[in-house]
Amino acid sequence: MGYFRILSAIPGFFLSSFFLMLFWGIVSKWFNITTISYVNSMFVTLGLWLAIAPLAAGGRWHHHK
Repeated sequence: MGYFRILSAIPGFFLSSFFLMLFWGIVSKWFNITTISYVNSMFVTLGLWLAIAPLAAGGRWHHHK
């Protein structure tokens, strides 16, 4: 079951990276910072997912106990 969850998360990863790139482009104009490419937004998204996933899994485990 875990393997299929990973496969179902793949489109969400690419979509999240795309939205991050778009929103970063909007916010960058407000703060006069440079925009980021899609590849860089993928790195940021991966870092956020790796930081948040253990917290989400721990919260779900604690809630079911």
